[in-house]
Amino acid sequence: MTFFEWFIFFLILQVVHFLGTWKLYVKAGRQAWEAAIPVYNAVVLMQIINRPKWWVILLFIPIVNLLMFPIIWVETCRSFGFNKRLHTILAIITFGFFIYYINYFTDAKHKEDRSLKPQSNLGEWVSSISFAIIAATLVHTYFMQPYTIPTSSLEKTLWVGDYLFVSKFHYGARVPMTTVAAPMVHDTLPIVGKSFISDDTDKDGFLNKLSLPYMRIPGFQKIKRNDIVVFSWPVDSLASMWGDKSGKNTYKPIDKRTNYVKRSVGIPGDSLEVRNGYVFINGKKTVLPDRANPQWFFEVDTDGKQFSQAFIKRYNVREGGTRDGKYILNLTDDEAAAMAENPLVKSITKELKPAGFYDKAVFPHNPQYKWSSDNFGPIYIPKAGVTVALDSKSIPFYEQIIDRYENNNLVVMNDKIYINGKEANSYTFKQDYYWLMGDNRQNSLDARNWGYVPFDHVVGKPVMIWLSWDPNISIFNFSDKIKSIRWDRMFTTVHGSGKPVSYLWVVLTLFAAYFGYSFYKGRKKLTNLEFISTNILLSYFAIFSNCKFG
Repeated sequence: MTFFEWFIFFLILQVVHFLGTWKLYVKAGRQAWEAAIPVYNAVVLMQIINRPKWWVILLFIPIVNLLMFPIIWVETCRSFGFNKRLHTILAIITFGFFIYYINYFTDAKHKEDRSLKPQSNLGEWVSSISFAIIAATLVHTYFMQPYTIPTSSLEKTLWVGDYLFVSKFHYGARVPMTTVAAPMVHDTLPIVGKSFISDDTDKDGFLNKLSLPYMRIPGFQKIKRNDIVVFSWPVDSLASMWGDKSGKNTYKPIDKRTNYVKRSVGIPGDSLEVRNGYVFINGKKTVLPDRANPQWFFEVDTDGKQFSQAFIKRYNVREGGTRDGKYILNLTDDEAAAMAENPLVKSITKELKPAGFYDKAVFPHNPQYKWSSDNFGPIYIPKAGVTVALDSKSIPFYEQIIDRYENNNLVVMNDKIYINGKEANSYTFKQDYYWLMGDNRQNSLDARNWGYVPFDHVVGKPVMIWLSWDPNISIFNFSDKIKSIRWDRMFTTVHGSGKPVSYLWVVLTLFAAYFGYSFYKGRKKLTNLEFISTNILLSYFAIFSNCKFG
């Protein structure tokens, strides 16, 4: 829906609220008209149900408000004496309309000084878990989210088995567009399947009109060249929900598309080219951060001799295989140069597709551009407000932007280009775009395959590796689990220069100080249900949140 449509919907909700509660407002000593004034009525309601006024803010935060509405319904019922378990169930399953019954068909009295303490252990658990879900959802959505690294696109920079904290506030947190969705998870739920409500076949279907327009809280930093960025995969249309391996296509809202992580090698306004595997920006070979480890496949001839495990470890070989009796290894230039000095190696050759080789899997997927992942471009990275000429040569680069990312009706017919029914020979971009690639140059599904990434698809900035497991070590018993932990990578920063430094000891010291102080003061005990449930839920979404990339 548009902002105007959402405003109309909001006013309708105010009418529904007024009709269902105005008598209750009067019974609580307020005026009937106070139930009709948007926002103010919520503030008054918090006073009636004896809850803090800041709860009103939670009612307007997408996803969080879905959790708050049932709580408000139940609290309203209890404030007028309807506090039995049946009343709670009726309030929830009727989506709050049970309050209409209380309002019009009962002689309910307002309980001004009712106890807010849960009446049973079950009630305490429900209260604690509700608090934990809301707190975790706020952190997850607007501040910091945990992700896992399952593939090797940024290998030797970010390793398979790394668990990341991704900041949402550096570039500005994206407000969820999908308004009806499960909290804390991305696009899937175990057993249930899809975690959100949408129309899978029609982008403009009724269910998709429930989505909010794109909004973003202002950040304090812009994406810089060579930043590592988490984003929603722009061309994701796979129905890869829980257990769905059919390969079917579906419509997925922007914020529910698969999460990828790559390096932003090109930023808005850049001219980018790949020459023999190296990235050139504005005609100059790009200088990567010293922590970046770009790598390529090398053919290594050992005249039939086999590598030992010590040899593989010495040259930091993390990916590779054999072909026609020769090793095919993924190495950085420095690693390849060092390996070439070893007497065991007869020759070592970087595998590159020559200039002029046409790979149809490479953007813009057009035969007039005979490009491959090793020799590509030059191309222009679109910048908001910049106007480009449109013709048969340029339209392959910008058709996705015009049609899908900026929501225009694009038709190309007989070498003529029509945008929203009018012939066009130029186009002005509405937002910034980025060129995102993996450091694993020949084993990465990235912008060379699908093209530009719009800024409205940007999720956040990885800031810290909080845990790292070696997937090559068995973890079937406790001893192996301990061995599989890469202790030197825990609590290391993602960006920065120099060798990563682990701050694990700092974190452990802070945790020990916190628990010691809390236990000593008695302000928060380890048996507190709220504390336990919060940690259970944080652990849950740390495990099930992931960042997939090729």
